Formats: sequence, structure tokens, C-alpha cells
Amino acid sequence: MIRAEHLVKEFTRPRRVDGRFSGIRSFLSTGKVVSRAVDDVSLQVDDGEIVGYLGPNGAGKSTTIKMLTGILVPTSGHIEVEGIVPWQDRRANALNIGAVFGQRTQLWTDLPLRESFELISRLYGLNRADYLRSLDVFVDLLDMGPFMDTAVRSLSLGQRMRGDLVAAMLYRPPVLYLDEPTVGLDVVAKVRIREFIAEQNRSEGTTVLLTTHDIADIEHLAQRVVIIDEGRILYDGGLDALRSRYAPYREIVVRAPHVPEDLRVDGPELTGSRPDGDDLLATFRFDPAVISAPAAIHRITTALEVTDITSREPGVEDVIRQIYLDGEARR
Repeated sequence: MIRAEHLVKEFTRPRRVDGRFSGIRSFLSTGKVVSRAVDDVSLQVDDGEIVGYLGPNGAGKSTTIKMLTGILVPTSGHIEVEGIVPWQDRRANALNIGAVFGQRTQLWTDLPLRESFELISRLYGLNRADYLRSLDVFVDLLDMGPFMDTAVRSLSLGQRMRGDLVAAMLYRPPVLYLDEPTVGLDVVAKVRIREFIAEQNRSEGTTVLLTTHDIADIEHLAQRVVIIDEGRILYDGGLDALRSRYAPYREIVVRAPHVPEDLRVDGPELTGSRPDGDDLLATFRFDPAVISAPAAIHRITTALEVTDITSREPGVEDVIRQIYLDGEARR
């Protein structure tokens, strides 16, 4: 459905000249500074996939999305979305894609939400009966009935985001790009939007490329994640493989009355402890390839007077945070 090969996007700006009248001299200077926002990105998304596209701020996520939608033209490389080159045939591409940018709206702010949907249906030449049937389904799924006749500018952020999602899906596009669709939303609004995206993927086979900083979005929706940093792809694969590659360990958390700071246990490593009421909570980390969980637990309980114990795998958020931190360390 989506195929991108060796994408590069560079931006240029005038080179700043220091000294007297620096603003004018910088404006007139022929010197340029080139920054590469996307650097040799190759990506393939199959029909019906939901792919999480992750990275820290400035990593190149939104730039990639804008090239896929046809808003930006790559400096080099090639893209096809359902066989269409986005920037060469923007009209045909627009009929095949829906896009939601969390910081911007595609609705008419002075019009009631219902009228915005009416205009979109006419822009895309939708059959009247099909449009009304789709709208009724979407309004029911996202619980939008109470504010359908409210002006867009008067909607809360969560209400507007639900409206933007419907606007992007009214004409049933096979591809949906979501750039931070749950940013700033409360828990209830996030759940509704996640359920809506999952339902569209199930019922319509919609292909979704999702960028977000909310890892819960990825855990609830994505079958695969692509991590980008400094314009380059660091990882492309499933969540379980991500844990295995970047965090091949498990953790054991124990509650104990006393944990010596210099405690040494053969196998499990003490990574920290903190007060919790009258006891301490101590966290141990071990590699399942080196020592089994029962053996690790046995050695910890032999070394400590334990009142409670739990075992857990590292969460996706922990893994991705560590990848970002490693990237910052490299820089």
C-alpha cells in the first residue's frame, strides 16, 4: 500500500553572518546551511497494517508524513501510495488518503461540525445516502451527537479531534495518516479515538501510519513499529522483537524490611531501591538467557527477608525511552 525508497529531504536557510548589520548581511548572503530532516528512509506498509512511526521531536516523522501526503516533495528518493506518486498526482492521491494532524484542523472553524461534514461530502462527491449512512455510524462510534450542531471553534480539543477523524474517514480512504491524533486529550477521548481507529482497520481494512508520543496508542493499535532518529530508521519490526533486541532482560521487584546498599546476588543485579511505607521496594534485573526466573527468585529470597515479590517484563515505553537516551548519548 505504501512504498518509500531511499527518501531524503533537505531544507536550506541562509548562513548567518555575525557582526554589524548581521540581519541584512545574512539576508543578502549567498551562503547556505543545509539540514537533512529525512536521511535515506526506506519503508513499506502492507494493505491493512497499522504501523507506529516513532521518534523524538525533530526526528523526521512529520516530514515523512508530509512527503507521503504530497505536501512536500522529496529531495531524492521515490514514494508510491497505492501505485500513485503523491506529489505528481495530488488529486488522485487525496482521494486515497485521509490525514489528521493533531496540531491543525481541516474543519471550518466558524461552521457547525455538521456543516463541515456536509462540505467535505460535496468536495469528494459522495453519494448522499452513503454519506448519511457513514456519518450516522461515525457519530455513534465516537459519541458526537451532543455537539454536532456546535461551531468548531467552540468545541473542546477532544471533540475537535473526533471531528477531524470523521472528516478524514467520511470518503472511506484506504490509507490513513495520523500525526499525534491524541495529543493533549483526556483518557476518555483517547480511548474513543483508539477504538474508532481499531474498528475502521477491522471493518474497512484501512491501512494506518501513526505517529505519536503516547506509547499506549502503539500498544493498543500497532502490529509493528518503526523508530526514527535524526532522520534515519533505527528499528523496524514487532513490539516483542523490539523488547528482545533492546531490552533482553526481566525485572523482579521485592518488598523487604531491609536491603543493604552493597547487596550482591549471583545472577540478578540490584538496580535500585526506594522506601514504601515501613519497607523498601528493591528492583533486580536479570537476563533470562543466563538465569531462569525461578532460579533468580530463589537467589533473591535466599539473600533477603522478602514479604512480597513480583516479576515483570520491561514496558514498551521503557524500551523506547532507552533508545532515545542512547541516541542523545551518541549525539
